[in-house]
Amino acid sequence: MQFVIRAFLVVAVVVFFLPEPGKASVIFKPGEKPRYVAPGEEEISGNAAELFQIGQTAEKEGNIKRAIGAYKSLVRRHPKDKLAPSALYRSAQLQEQLHLYTPASNSFLQLVERYPSSPHFDESIEGQFRVGEIYLNGKKLRVLGIPLASALDRAVTIFANVVRTAPYGRYTARAQFDIGLAREKQGANDAALQAYQAVVDKFPNEPLAVDAQYQIGYIWFTAAQTGTKDAAAAANAKTAFQDFLFHYPKSEKAAQARANLDILEHKQTANSYKVAKFYDKQKYYRAAVIYYNEVIRQQPGSEESNEAKKRIDQLRAKFGDAALQPALPVAQTGKKKGEAHGARTAGTGSAKPGAANNEAPLPAPETDSSLPPPASLAPDTTTAPEPLLPLPGTSTSSDTSPAAGASASPEAPASPAP
Repeated sequence: MQFVIRAFLVVAVVVFFLPEPGKASVIFKPGEKPRYVAPGEEEISGNAAELFQIGQTAEKEGNIKRAIGAYKSLVRRHPKDKLAPSALYRSAQLQEQLHLYTPASNSFLQLVERYPSSPHFDESIEGQFRVGEIYLNGKKLRVLGIPLASALDRAVTIFANVVRTAPYGRYTARAQFDIGLAREKQGANDAALQAYQAVVDKFPNEPLAVDAQYQIGYIWFTAAQTGTKDAAAAANAKTAFQDFLFHYPKSEKAAQARANLDILEHKQTANSYKVAKFYDKQKYYRAAVIYYNEVIRQQPGSEESNEAKKRIDQLRAKFGDAALQPALPVAQTGKKKGEAHGARTAGTGSAKPGAANNEAPLPAPETDSSLPPPASLAPDTTTAPEPLLPLPGTSTSSDTSPAAGASASPEAPASPAP
């Protein structure tokens, strides 16, 4: 009973929102269930020329839905006619004009797949990209106010179609970059990293390769600074930013990349100094010296480095060099049972001086929530993409073309760190 009531309400709402309910049709065919056809979507008969003319006339009369129906009927009934590509392209334009973005992107895709030699091929690629950015920038997928799917997933699908059908086109690198941007907005960092890396690998000479390389570093940088204890994240961030500065030293983001590297270096040094003090307090002097030396190596000349040198000199004067030299290489110390025992005792804070090479586990570093904002991803003025053209016969609308630079604006804050 509840199902019947819900079905009735849905039909009632649909009928209520129809612009011309009196012209709706119910189609009956032998052996088939009756089906409702909305105004302008009725099957229109005629040869290709007649259908195209019906579409043209409907457009002039302002009956856009009927025009779309005529053009679609032409493509279905006469797919090999020379008018079919133009009819399909025009139907896609009109669907976009009515904000029917998903049908429009499907029509553009159908044209590039079925009619690759059409003079509207490049325009259809642009149309797909335009719709993809509309979804990327917040357009919701809804029916009767109910979300049906992720707009970002739909954007990724559209951009992937652009990359697949026009691998060397004008919008290919931007579409690949926007796949990464959509995945980053979703928090799917692994997929975002793969998409950005594809930009760097496949389009190294494109201006967006600069932004992609920076974003690779920034994703790892964020992971190293928030929530994760994985040392590999910091190492990957450093490598990515170093690669960025090597390949793009004159980029407007170079200063931010250097600042991020300084933050990573200082955090690593601070952690090493903290570990050294921990071992020093527990009287594991050999381990303490190892980490004091790490501090000196990581940031020579820093305050922590100067303090580390003073403390090493004090320990050397008190115990001598031999007592402070590790008996085993540092990389092997964690594999010994005796060291594991020392780790347990030192971790409790009640350890007593033991074997000279007995090392405790590293204390967990404090989480640093102070993040610098990422650099702006807006393309440089010399490389900004040309504005998209308005639809033929229509006025430019903010709903049918994305804002300038929208493909290069991450969800994270974009103002550069001081």
